[in-house]
Amino acid sequence: MAGITSRTLLVTLLGAFARRTEDWMQISAIVSLLDALGAEESSVRTGVSRLKKRKWLIAERRSGRSGYRLTDTAKRSLLSGDKIIWHAREPATLEEGWCIASFSIPETQRAHRHLLRSRLASLGFGNVGAGVWIAPARMHPEASNLIDALDLANYTNLFVGQHRSGQDLQAMVHSSWDLVDIDARYQTFVTGHADDIAVLDSMNGAQVPEREAFVRYMRTLDDWRMLPMRDPGLPRELLPANWAGDEAARVLERVVAELDAPALAFVRSTLEGSISSLPEKTVAIAG
Repeated sequence: MAGITSRTLLVTLLGAFARRTEDWMQISAIVSLLDALGAEESSVRTGVSRLKKRKWLIAERRSGRSGYRLTDTAKRSLLSGDKIIWHAREPATLEEGWCIASFSIPETQRAHRHLLRSRLASLGFGNVGAGVWIAPARMHPEASNLIDALDLANYTNLFVGQHRSGQDLQAMVHSSWDLVDIDARYQTFVTGHADDIAVLDSMNGAQVPEREAFVRYMRTLDDWRMLPMRDPGLPRELLPANWAGDEAARVLERVVAELDAPALAFVRSTLEGSISSLPEKTVAIAG
């Protein structure tokens, strides 16, 4: 669970639920919901302020209640994130080919060059060589949007095609991505959420209480959310044997399938004001 902060929890909350509550959440409900995860009110409000400055949120009152609405910028970003996040459990095929990004950015725009590298990496691109990055072909739209957003089209080329010859493809993949590190992160996720799976197994088909479901669901999503950013879902033939990403995806799918509905019910009841206060004790999650 290391690395969880109020900021990441806030983004996870908005991505998972705000779009299903008419793109709006009451500020007191946001504070209460994240309090269930151990986040302090001051840090939550700071996170909200930062998202306002990033033009993700806009203050809006509804029925006399103060809250925040997702902006179009936020919804576009969250939608783009949705597409990337699920790639790790949807491996590409070799037949789909590859997207290659090649760029040469002048030294006078060094900051833009660094930013492009960082953003390509966050999309799951691997670095083949100086100024050359590669990912499964399906990442072309996201890469194109990124280059346009950074106004670097004059310095960048994007290609989509097949690997025909040259360096062994498996060797190239292993030198372009740190698959050992990615695999270890997936294994950490599996181990960290073994308790969630044990709880689901123990329910024998019964529903996990709504508040507990919300806490477990949110922590699972928050832990998962950044994993696929380094893993675009490489073809299965190129992955190491016993790839932990498969088991990690099964854990995520199980949690989403069984906890999404009661977690959403908890969010909606909190927004409706039917819960006046939350229990002091936060549900303990292994890991």
